[in-house]
Amino acid sequence: MSTEKKINAPSGWAMLFATIVLYLASIAILVGGVMSLDSGNGGMGALLIVLYCAVLTAAIVMSCGFFTLQPGQARVCVLFGDYKGTVRDEGFRWANPFFSRNLGMTSEVAEQDATEKVASKLVGVNLGRNHAHGSKISTRARTYNGDRIKVNDRMGNPIEIATVVVWRVVDTAKAVFDVDDYESYVYTVTETALRHVASLYSYDHMDDDDAMTEAITLRTNIEEVSEALKVELDRRLEMAGVDVVDARLTHLAYAPEIAQAMLRRQQAEAIIAARKKIVEGAVSMVDMAVEKLAEGGNIELDDERKAAMASNLMVVLCGDSEAQPVLNTGTLYH
Repeated sequence: MSTEKKINAPSGWAMLFATIVLYLASIAILVGGVMSLDSGNGGMGALLIVLYCAVLTAAIVMSCGFFTLQPGQARVCVLFGDYKGTVRDEGFRWANPFFSRNLGMTSEVAEQDATEKVASKLVGVNLGRNHAHGSKISTRARTYNGDRIKVNDRMGNPIEIATVVVWRVVDTAKAVFDVDDYESYVYTVTETALRHVASLYSYDHMDDDDAMTEAITLRTNIEEVSEALKVELDRRLEMAGVDVVDARLTHLAYAPEIAQAMLRRQQAEAIIAARKKIVEGAVSMVDMAVEKLAEGGNIELDDERKAAMASNLMVVLCGDSEAQPVLNTGTLYH
């Protein structure tokens, strides 16, 4: 496992002044050499010409060491295959001109990148991704909005789920040297982690038992599921030097093939819950009515009449349609 080492790069302005001085010195040496050759001093003229070539070469080489870093950028410095460190100082900087500017890519990544460029030209849209091929790495927070994928929850029900992940590179050495393409690695690992987390929880509670209602589900415990997804991503992306800032579910639904059946089940549960609430209220109202009638002492009801009144009140209170009164011209006993 690679580890990032921070190095400081000197300011580019001082080195720019030194480079300009070398260019001016090379011009002066060239003029002196030409004048020496014209005056017949061939040895001195040849020496000045050689010195001119050396000074000009040094100035050109020094000119290749300038680079700029914006806030949220870092440069990985590799000298002939040896990792020297990472520069995070923003602004106009100068470093060893022999530091690699292209860190290379594997044949698979190169083929994928070439395919994306061809497709971009055909459709007129930029389909390519920012692969980590250059020496500059962005350390800014990035957002990956994943596609909807179909997975099975803990109960085996097919569901559709999607996530958005906010991530950033915190260790440039791991991102560049420990994986081929850290962006593709993040995209692939995100889908894998989402499938794993979704399979650990049920979509919803399947019954009303106390033990089940306390269990974490995908639909009712979004915060807990998102935190579990973030922990899983942090563990998997650590080797790539990537830190997950946040991970949230953006889409959650039953798969189309079972959506109608699950909708009917939810409707049935809602109807049962509503009926249960109505019955509980009706029972309390009937009990209260019987007690109020018996308090005054003017109306005496035996058990049979209480049962008949309770039955009538339950029908009136629990019925879906309005009650139709029926006039009884007799008594309860005839």
